[in-house]
Amino acid sequence: MENALYLKDCYLKKFNAKVVSIKDGKYILLDKSAFYPVGGGQPHDEGKIVCKDSEYKIVFVGKFNGEISHEVDHEGLKVGDEVVCFIDWERRYRLMRMHTAAHILDSVIHKESGALFTGNQLGLDKSRLDFSLEDFDRDRMAKYIEDANELVKKGIEVNISFMPKEEAQKFSMLKDWDYSDMKEDELRIIEIDGIDKQPCGGCHIKNTSEIGKIGLVGLENKGKGRKRLYFTLLD
Repeated sequence: MENALYLKDCYLKKFNAKVVSIKDGKYILLDKSAFYPVGGGQPHDEGKIVCKDSEYKIVFVGKFNGEISHEVDHEGLKVGDEVVCFIDWERRYRLMRMHTAAHILDSVIHKESGALFTGNQLGLDKSRLDFSLEDFDRDRMAKYIEDANELVKKGIEVNISFMPKEEAQKFSMLKDWDYSDMKEDELRIIEIDGIDKQPCGGCHIKNTSEIGKIGLVGLENKGKGRKRLYFTLLD
């Protein structure tokens, strides 16, 4: 996905593009895009496409057959149109902070318990993480949150790199995850220096200090070896 601008620059808020394809009047393909398509537990971006004096609100972004599709709220765009695109930055930045916080929590819980990460869902108000834990309690989880916040306060750099798929998948903490069906020869790596390093296609901040403070919202027992933690950002 060479035209996916967010893969290398998560802070891009505005970009120019050209409409290359339209389906049913409202499903738009651009020659390049910084809009994040729903996937990996991260919601799709919102924002707008502007062409001349007309604005088209982004209501959904998905990835289909390796292409980023933008659903807009009304028809009017044409193939060949030169457009200016704007990310809903407040929403995106909140999700970026949530995503990096999730990686830190993943790492803390894995290193202290050996549990593997089995799923997640990021949200604006709260996010959830699922783990292959046999048992847990609130005091134990509160300690994980406390340890994660200590790392956040250190202001650690978050870096993006790419490496061959065979090498990259060695860093994964995902339970029962197979990368063999992925067409890409390289995987994108998110590394929080000295804390976490794993394949991830989502959007992240540049420094852990941008997270603020992580707060524990709740816990849920989803069955044997399946435990869920809900967290939020307090500032």
